[in-house]
Amino acid sequence: MTERESSGSFPRRWAATRRFTLGRPKAFAVAPDGSRVVFLRSADGDDPVQRLWVGEPATGIERCLLDPDDLDVDETDLPAEERARRERTREQAGGVVGFATDRAVRHAAVPLGGRVVLVDLAEGTVRDAGLDPPVVDPRLSPDGRRLAFVRDGDLHVVDLADESAAPVTVATSTEPEVTWGLAEFVAAEEMRRTRGFWWSPDGERLVAARVDVAPVARWHLSDPVDPDAPPRPLRFPAAGQANAEVSLAIVAPDREPLAVDWDRAALPYLAAVTWPADAPLTIAVQSRDQHTVEVRTVDPDDGSTALASRLARAPWVELVAGTPRWAGDRLLTVRDDDHGGPGGTRRLYADDEPLTPEGLQVRSLLAADSGAAIVTASAADPTEVGVWRVDLDERRTERLDPGGGVATASGSPDALVLEHASLAQAPHAEVRTAGRRTVLRSLAERPPLHAAPELTLLGERRLASALLRPSWHDGRTPLPVLLDPYGGPHAQRVLRTEGAFLASQWFAEAGFAVLVTDGRGSPGRGPAWERAIAGDLASAPLADQVDALDAALTRWPFLDPTRVAIRGWSFGGFLAALAVLRRPEVFHAAIAGAPVTDWRLYDTHYTERYLGDPATAPEAYDRSSLLEDAAGLARPLLLIHGLSDDNVVVAHTLRLSRALTEAGRPHRVLPLSGVTHMTPQEVVAERLLTLQRDFLTEALAIN
Repeated sequence: MTERESSGSFPRRWAATRRFTLGRPKAFAVAPDGSRVVFLRSADGDDPVQRLWVGEPATGIERCLLDPDDLDVDETDLPAEERARRERTREQAGGVVGFATDRAVRHAAVPLGGRVVLVDLAEGTVRDAGLDPPVVDPRLSPDGRRLAFVRDGDLHVVDLADESAAPVTVATSTEPEVTWGLAEFVAAEEMRRTRGFWWSPDGERLVAARVDVAPVARWHLSDPVDPDAPPRPLRFPAAGQANAEVSLAIVAPDREPLAVDWDRAALPYLAAVTWPADAPLTIAVQSRDQHTVEVRTVDPDDGSTALASRLARAPWVELVAGTPRWAGDRLLTVRDDDHGGPGGTRRLYADDEPLTPEGLQVRSLLAADSGAAIVTASAADPTEVGVWRVDLDERRTERLDPGGGVATASGSPDALVLEHASLAQAPHAEVRTAGRRTVLRSLAERPPLHAAPELTLLGERRLASALLRPSWHDGRTPLPVLLDPYGGPHAQRVLRTEGAFLASQWFAEAGFAVLVTDGRGSPGRGPAWERAIAGDLASAPLADQVDALDAALTRWPFLDPTRVAIRGWSFGGFLAALAVLRRPEVFHAAIAGAPVTDWRLYDTHYTERYLGDPATAPEAYDRSSLLEDAAGLARPLLLIHGLSDDNVVVAHTLRLSRALTEAGRPHRVLPLSGVTHMTPQEVVAERLLTLQRDFLTEALAIN
């Protein structure tokens, strides 16, 4: 079977396998002594039900400890908080989608359909916790003796040693808009903080977030397909409007919550919380304008806080995943230096001393102990992401992955799981403990086509780009061009992994030359590159796509400049619509999926980081809006949007469609009933690919 023939099955397999991710091991917890690694994996490449597994690195044995199919789990009525968590984390599978262990990784608490299952990871035994549903985010104390969880917005603790013990409510509120122990929308969506309570090292107390959404505007999501269903209320903190009020308190059975004291008026965002065994309770808090982040230690006996570190920088201080973190008595943070080339360097610091060299762009802090830290970082090539071990005393860095791809890790410096993928190698996970390396089995399905991107740097700004052409192309026949970017901050499309280009390759097999480019704002190239979009989310991202296309037309003469299209989702959808509206002489058709059309309708933490407050910087929002450009549409435009999207709400597409209609500009709108921002439904995911291909074929008059 030729590549062209086999690609016909791609949309179905793409959807059924959740982009060929099902069957991979994921979500690892490694015992401190390296004796076991706990992870999730489904039974095969198109099974959406994940199971809980444990692996023994010493023997290579892997055992399935928890199969939801054996427990008659019903996921049709999940708690609303759990559905929201899955949407924020873009979780597309079912079954076991998370677990929490004790410090020794001996026991695990697993939420299943609003219930809690307790697993002895050493003995392999499973029992129901006997808690009435709905239970949200169950977490074991570090010693495994207690379990904390959220139900109906209150935080509870139960003593697991006493099977007759009833849960004790440790934090509650009589106000309907107040919850304890849950992350608010912007924390989960934008700050990577998806939890709202943390155990003390001795398991006697917790620190919990109190979230009051009463000040936040109430929006509504409805599904016109079901007119009997009432609209679903949504508290959405739009740019320039009120956020949820978030505070912290120390809580425990039989005592009143003790408030944690910091200047919440000046630093309202709670970015991170950590309560390690060998260091103080520590929080990171951020100002509304995001120019300042303070790391503060907390006295859990009186709630007072003390300044441990202060980072201040305009236009924003980047929140780096995994920070702050303690390594013995040293506080680890990641900061931006104006050294290491014209773009500066994002470096790992211990207190005020840099640990990583200039030019190595640190992306996240994964683990640390008193002697070493594990980070992900990019060196000269932003399309590679490596895992590096940093010796804290000698300030020496050692790359742990084989290079040439994208890697991450879980665990500790001495017992970790290293994940790696490249253009030549499928994603795999390897356990590294005590000098031993054990590969965890992947049951993922191989794609029915092979992505073969030609990676290069284009234009004066040396834009990281990839060109994908049909496997059957003769290298001479003119091909229409499809730009396939994300093009915005905090994300990359051009990475040295085959999985990043599978959908693009499928479009190539349909007869396109597909060009993927990461422009200014994307990570991995230094702070200055990321900050080039400050105050204007439209001009630089669009200019970079045009410049990359111009350079590509010179480099590959078979690209046809008279047939150029662009497609994208989310920020990529915004960029696609922007392209045909502002540069119709370059772009001849566009598909905009879930596009942001008016940044005043997007959330506070993301939007204000880049554009500021709309009350004081309205011109930044006007520059970045699509609505005023509607009258200029002269090319085919397809707008796609899920009606249940609570991230980029469908009002974005409808407002642009209204402006286009009022201007007399024909366009198409494809509403997706019951679909959220991540479009997890199999049939929808499959049909979206073929519908987009058919639209582009028609719009560019391709035979």
